[in-house]
Amino acid sequence: MPSTANHDLRERTFQFACAVVRFSREISKEPGVLRQISWQLAAAATSAGSNLEEAKAAYSRKDFAAKNSISLKEMREARYWLRVILHCNLAAAESVQPLLVEANELTAMLTAGMRRLHPIATLIITFGLIAFAHAVVQ
Repeated sequence: MPSTANHDLRERTFQFACAVVRFSREISKEPGVLRQISWQLAAAATSAGSNLEEAKAAYSRKDFAAKNSISLKEMREARYWLRVILHCNLAAAESVQPLLVEANELTAMLTAGMRRLHPIATLIITFGLIAFAHAVVQ
C-alpha cells in the first residue's frame, strides 16, 4: 500500500485498486462464497478509482460531484467486503488489515471532498432521516 504521505487521491485509489486486485486473485482461488466476495470486492475497488478518473473529465460541476459520489459509494462497499473477510476469517488478517486501513483513509478523503462539493446536500444526507421523520410527524 502507498505511504500515507501520498495525498494524491486518484493515485492512492489506483494503488488501492491494484492491491485489491492482487489480493482478490489470491483469495478467489477458493471456490464458493469467498470467490463471490472477492469479485464483489475487486469490482467495488476498481470502480471507485475509475469513477475518480472519469470525474477529472467531467463536463460540469454536477457531473463531477456525481462521479465523486459514486466513487465514495464504491469505496464504502469495498470497505464493507474487507470487513466481512476480516470478521469471518476468510483471509489472513495481516493481508486484509492494510487494505482496510487504506479503504478507511480513502473513504474519509472522499467524504471530505463531497462535503466541500455539496455542503448543504451533505447535511441533508447526514440528517436526512431526522428531516424525514420531522416531515412525517408534521
